[in-house]
Amino acid sequence: MKIEKIEKYKGKTYGVYFEGAEPIFINSEIVSEYHLKAGTEIPESALAEVVRANDLRRARERALYLLDSREYSYIELFKKLEVNYDEDICYEVLNRLCELGLVDDRRYAERLAEYYIMTKGFGTYRASQEMYRKGISKELSDEVLEQYEDDTAVRLYEIVKAKYERYMTDEKGINKVKNALIRRGFSYEDINIVIKTILEEE
Repeated sequence: MKIEKIEKYKGKTYGVYFEGAEPIFINSEIVSEYHLKAGTEIPESALAEVVRANDLRRARERALYLLDSREYSYIELFKKLEVNYDEDICYEVLNRLCELGLVDDRRYAERLAEYYIMTKGFGTYRASQEMYRKGISKELSDEVLEQYEDDTAVRLYEIVKAKYERYMTDEKGINKVKNALIRRGFSYEDINIVIKTILEEE
């Protein structure tokens, strides 16, 4: 295939036009890296390599843009990229980001666990569910949440005293409190023990 002309499209993107074929639009750095210029003959295999290099660059830039706003798990970021890029491109980008330490599921899981347990006041069951939605495996979430298990009763006690105690005036109110705490991801057993303790204190 013969390149007919190369001209700026917008920003750093250039249009590469061919004789008798559809143009491609690639980054100026890729144009420079592959020494593309008007009048050059380029085999289809080489053109495919150029297109792949451009897709790889765009996917990497997209991933870095997303990571600039918040952290992502490997799976979560992969799903974002695969909407627009081939699977092999996504794997290559994600694996490189892992090597650079920009994607780290354990670090992300630890931060999520602290957020859901200490800030949101969730039980470990609900925290694990939320972490799974963000691409953290159950095995990893269980591992990082384990450190919070021993303090569950204390945290639950503090949550009930701060947010729910005023509703515990009758059986109906107590049941509503129990349901609210179950939705937060605490076990029925822990809830009953803590509520019983608070009622006895009164």
